[in-house]
Amino acid sequence: MATCFPPKTLTKDTRALGNMAALPAAIEVVLLTGGFDRPYALGLAMALIAKGVRLDVIGSDDVDSPEMHLAPKLNFLNLHGSQRTNASLASKISRLLVFYCRLIRYTSVAKAKIFHILWNNKFQYFDRTLLMLYYKLLRKRIVFTAHNVNAGKRDSNDSWLNRFTLKVQYQLADHIFVHTEKMKSELLEDFGVRDRAVTVIPFGINNSVPDTDLTPERAKQRLGIRDGERTILFFGNIGPYKGADLLVTAFQKIAARNTDYRLIIAGKPRGGCEKYLEEIQETIGRDANRARIIQKIGYVPDEDTEVYFKAADVLVLPYTQVSQSGVLFLGYSFGLPVIATDVGSLREEIVEGRTGFLCKPRDPVDLAETIETYFGSDLFKFLDIRRQEIRDYANERHSWDVVGETTRRVYEELLERQPS
Repeated sequence: MATCFPPKTLTKDTRALGNMAALPAAIEVVLLTGGFDRPYALGLAMALIAKGVRLDVIGSDDVDSPEMHLAPKLNFLNLHGSQRTNASLASKISRLLVFYCRLIRYTSVAKAKIFHILWNNKFQYFDRTLLMLYYKLLRKRIVFTAHNVNAGKRDSNDSWLNRFTLKVQYQLADHIFVHTEKMKSELLEDFGVRDRAVTVIPFGINNSVPDTDLTPERAKQRLGIRDGERTILFFGNIGPYKGADLLVTAFQKIAARNTDYRLIIAGKPRGGCEKYLEEIQETIGRDANRARIIQKIGYVPDEDTEVYFKAADVLVLPYTQVSQSGVLFLGYSFGLPVIATDVGSLREEIVEGRTGFLCKPRDPVDLAETIETYFGSDLFKFLDIRRQEIRDYANERHSWDVVGETTRRVYEELLERQPS
């Protein structure tokens, strides 16, 4: 099992770890990451350690980082290993079986009473049912973070089996964290979860992506964008509910009227969405302004992320359905305004005219008009000043310190009810 890791920029959380060592470690927790989403896993882990929690973090090569090894009271266990998507089918099956064997063996001897699941693993139905029952048989208190209450509903592939296994997991969990009141209502109404078993916590601001002294001007130059070109960014996984096709249509309408606009599409297709991406690229290829669209198709490493967010003048989230968006908070961490469709709980996070604008979902005409409204607004005109205001707004509302304190308090309450 690989334990080495490449050198990465240490975050401000790591620099503060020296002051945390003196805190009592009265609570022991296993943090199950699912083997991905390093920004959230790292942010939560550092916040919990700052509150005196002792952690075993179950991760992968993708979740691994220097902070996970330097932090006191944190034991990083790379049970997943490599998550390479270009491995053969036999290799993928083998590493999954090895992982589950490692996890079950580890769980049988783990001393921690609390298991906190950030994401399930690859075999969703197994994780939601049999694995949850196994944890309960071992008398573990299970905390679950529902980043998406029902992703099947969002992805338009919901089924009876999906809803049934979700309900089993939600009913077996001792406590559930969600990020908005709307998500809490969905849990209560659709899955019969008790009100007192759900806590709404902020989505912690992404502080794991390097933020160097790279300026917006230099970032634009790196991508071949001329000074003065109005640059729009779509970032993240590409799939139907993300609405990249709607943004391309809106952009083509704008570019036909004004050639000062550029669009960046940076990300990789979600599993099974390759055909969707091909259709978008065919639409781009047929348009006269196709050269005005920069396509960075594939995984974007953390060290390259800031180039796209600093080169952009606005981030666009043209989602057709979503509960919440981590990309929105990543944009805020770079002080980038956001144009988003009015779906899910995005309205709760956008202050019109101050941090961004809202538009109608599934409506490329309204999206195009909203983009032009933004570029005619004071928010864009004074963007150099507003960037810091957006960062301050996000850090105040989405502090990891608040997340850590609230999470620890839930752990304490569960342990008080835990039979000896």
